[in-house]
Amino acid sequence: MNERPPTMTSTNERPWRVGIVGMGAAAQAFLPAFAKHPGFDWVAFAEPDEQLRLKHAQPSTDTSGPVGCASLSEMLALEGGLDVVYVATPTDLHLQHVKSALAAGCHVLVEKPMASRLDEALDMVRAAELSGKLLMVGHSHSYDRPILEMRRIIESGVLGRVQMVHTWCFTDWMYRPRRAEELDHRLGGGVTYRQGAHQFDIIRFLCGGLVSSVRAKTFDWDPKRRGVGAHTVFLDFETGPAATAVYNGYGGLSSMDLGFNISEWGFAQALGERSWRTKPPEGQILGAQAELAAKKARAASAIPGAAPHQPFFGLTLVSCEGGDLRQTPNGLSMDGPQGRKIIDLPLDQTPRDLVLQELSDALCGVAKPIHTGAWGAANLEVCEAAIASSHEKAEITLKHQVGLGSS
Repeated sequence: MNERPPTMTSTNERPWRVGIVGMGAAAQAFLPAFAKHPGFDWVAFAEPDEQLRLKHAQPSTDTSGPVGCASLSEMLALEGGLDVVYVATPTDLHLQHVKSALAAGCHVLVEKPMASRLDEALDMVRAAELSGKLLMVGHSHSYDRPILEMRRIIESGVLGRVQMVHTWCFTDWMYRPRRAEELDHRLGGGVTYRQGAHQFDIIRFLCGGLVSSVRAKTFDWDPKRRGVGAHTVFLDFETGPAATAVYNGYGGLSSMDLGFNISEWGFAQALGERSWRTKPPEGQILGAQAELAAKKARAASAIPGAAPHQPFFGLTLVSCEGGDLRQTPNGLSMDGPQGRKIIDLPLDQTPRDLVLQELSDALCGVAKPIHTGAWGAANLEVCEAAIASSHEKAEITLKHQVGLGSS
């Protein structure tokens, strides 16, 4: 992915006008990145929840802030129009909202997972192709600087060809406050869709994209908190590499124990600060209404902005012919023919800053994007195949994979 500073071409001398649909945790995490980027102007949002709408809408005395709308159709009808729509609504609404935005002549950035089912994702891709507009999928953790640097090292050939990638994550995901549909894999919920989407994106990004088959076992072992809460997935690639993705969201061991006590978003956390070790699991003890209220309250701080360390979405270990790569708090450790080399990486841009950089570069013709709709659909195909493989106890062959640079 291109690392140059964001630019605007002479064909787009004003910032791209952005509308956001859905103002939950994902959207709120993007607000600082939109505010920083000179190529985007956040002018409107659509949010049916009146309390959230009032929180983010412009004051009556301010004509420069975003306009709050009760629906996507209302936002798309605003005077002046929009150039880009960021879709951050619940997964089961993505198809409807993406197609509406494309039909209105907007480019679209949609949250992962891009849909509840692969056929919906492919429908979005076709709609984008017919409209002539860009469809991108993000944020995902392949935008983390250590993962980007791993890919750069692989492409440089200094360690030879990549052979294995393993990414393992242990959290309390199942016991955080959730909407019911977030736990239902039929609606794009559960850890395989919502967290596996990160893992499979990372693995495909590092191994070139073309997964040939998947063999997996998923787990639903807490009768008080139903849903796919853990998985072990084996991915075989057409080009030779093999990979594993392990995720356990049941709140025992923490990935921070494997990763220098650094959290998913780059903060040092001592043992006592890990909530599931010191508190009852919120999502398991709250009623439905109280759980939804807790989720809304958590949204504003669930995904912090700038951090003192690199993000740590579990442990990712890459084995190439000539050595191995893994994250460190500030970058990477590379063990190769010349011994161990520690590579520190900059903290000047967050992963969401890098999402918008890729989006801006694509819109301005500076660089071809990787995280396109076709790339996101290929990630979703892996999610769907993992669920099917576990159910059928069989290896699943994939049909909709795309390689790096070909999506």
